[in-house]
Amino acid sequence: MGGCFSDVRGGQQAVGSGGPAAGAAPQELNDAVGYFLHSRGLRGLFTTLELSFSASKLRNLDVLSKSDPMVVLYSKKRDGMLEELGRTEVIMNSLSPAWITKFTINYQFEIVQPLVIRVYDVDTKYHNIPVKMLNLNEQDYLGEASCALSEIVTKPSRSMTLNLQHQRGHSGQHSGTITIHAEETVASRVAVEMILRCSKLENKDTFSKSDPFLRISKIVESGNSIPICKTEVINDNLNPVWKPVTLSVQQFGSKACLSYSENPLIIECFDFNSSGKHDLIGKLQTSVSDLEKLGREKNGANFYVSSVARPDNRKMLKGQLFVDKFIEKTQYSFLDYISSGFELNFMVAIDFTASNGDPRLPASLHFIDPSGRLNSYQQAIIGVGEVLQFYDSDRRFLSWGFGGRIAYGSVSHCFNLNGNSEECEVSGVEGIMSAYAMALHNVALAGPTLFGPVINKAAEIASRSLSTRQNKYFILLIITDGVITDLQETKDAIVKASDLPMSILIVGVGGADYKEMEILDADNGKRLESSTGRIATRDIVQFVPMRDVQGSQVSVVQALLEELPGQFLSYMQSRDITPHLAHPREASAPPFPQ
Repeated sequence: MGGCFSDVRGGQQAVGSGGPAAGAAPQELNDAVGYFLHSRGLRGLFTTLELSFSASKLRNLDVLSKSDPMVVLYSKKRDGMLEELGRTEVIMNSLSPAWITKFTINYQFEIVQPLVIRVYDVDTKYHNIPVKMLNLNEQDYLGEASCALSEIVTKPSRSMTLNLQHQRGHSGQHSGTITIHAEETVASRVAVEMILRCSKLENKDTFSKSDPFLRISKIVESGNSIPICKTEVINDNLNPVWKPVTLSVQQFGSKACLSYSENPLIIECFDFNSSGKHDLIGKLQTSVSDLEKLGREKNGANFYVSSVARPDNRKMLKGQLFVDKFIEKTQYSFLDYISSGFELNFMVAIDFTASNGDPRLPASLHFIDPSGRLNSYQQAIIGVGEVLQFYDSDRRFLSWGFGGRIAYGSVSHCFNLNGNSEECEVSGVEGIMSAYAMALHNVALAGPTLFGPVINKAAEIASRSLSTRQNKYFILLIITDGVITDLQETKDAIVKASDLPMSILIVGVGGADYKEMEILDADNGKRLESSTGRIATRDIVQFVPMRDVQGSQVSVVQALLEELPGQFLSYMQSRDITPHLAHPREASAPPFPQ
């Protein structure tokens, strides 16, 4: 999905009437778009894929001819139950079929989506029956394979070949292979980038000037308008110039218009109010084609306001909209980067401060239950790690602890979780879990809670990757039970890291008051500012208190990861990095030097 790519210029981000969801950059879609999508059950990066299937060397169960194969695709639910997604057509007399039927499936970055593919040989007497009506128990089972959707989209060609396994006592018998290919169903990668400005806006404030921002909506077939983008807020200015806005064809286009550029758009100018009740300064109806013409002819378009009693009665205003820049560009998706070799490198930092409680006691947040029940730290590690592991080819993860007293009696605010003084990498999610359990026996809980050192360490590694031109983006997961005591130092570290290929996920466990922590997450619209007055280049932090999502339909992992693709794209686009620059994904990559 596309997004509105304006940054917040050190001020408020428009919320309420305007204002963030995923797959966009440098910010995500605005609040209104996020609400519109979330109210329909769509969260995070939501990309529609088409899956197609082919097979090779299938088992032949027919005597006088070859098998007549059909694919049945299932999604595997959390409880292990299978939900059928669809069936292909039957290919007659073939052991190496390529099916025409494609399956549409919604890819979501922030969850693992297990798939099960089963192949059947359809008996000749059923060939005249629609495939949906076939009783699978009456067909010959040829074999099955399983994978996660993430595994397919991370392949360079978005194609994955799996061995078919026969689960009915013939596992040693060759059952052939099945190849799955995924393709994004995007109409076009064309986008337009515009620099918009206004002049002579009406002042809505008494003791100062208005704080304007623009909201752009498209009119759909029903006649309703759907917000697609907004600018940042510019404080105290009646002649604002906003940062570049990028709109994709998917955003501004409509099936109702033969020409996407002619689809009607509504541009509204609001005066920002912190209450969320923004004052409408004026609006106008236009189209991408009209905006291009404004830019070419250097003309302005007047805003108007409508009477509440008589909406058709419009009053023309002095305020005008200008387009200072209008260019067409290619907009790449998150999957374009991932499938062309870019990787997400997972790092984790765990809180070992004394406020967690004695790990030997059941009341401790660090207590490891002999029955196998996971504590909150373990839940966060496994939940996030199981999603991100598919995007890292060597699956070697950097793991640290902070706030604990290590072997030599000193408190460390960034120590290697595995106890190795030279190497902080562990192998896989299981390696993190093992190192965490071992550290609980070897590290004494202490304090205080400092984030600065571990963020700086992660940023150092992300910076090092730039010098070696690695196609890597780093995700640091910090799991903590308390409020940090180095707030300004942490802000400084985050602002510095906002220039790097890096995002920070923070999970709050336990019952602490996390109001101060929420300052680090720019979801309130105000970018972080360092002690020197520098504003963060982009929002790279997502904070989620575990207690706030427990019991809801949205998991902690979904809440944490839904903004990550947008943050990834914001970095790539801010650096003009295209997926064509990536090298094919290697089978494995060397570990980071420490």
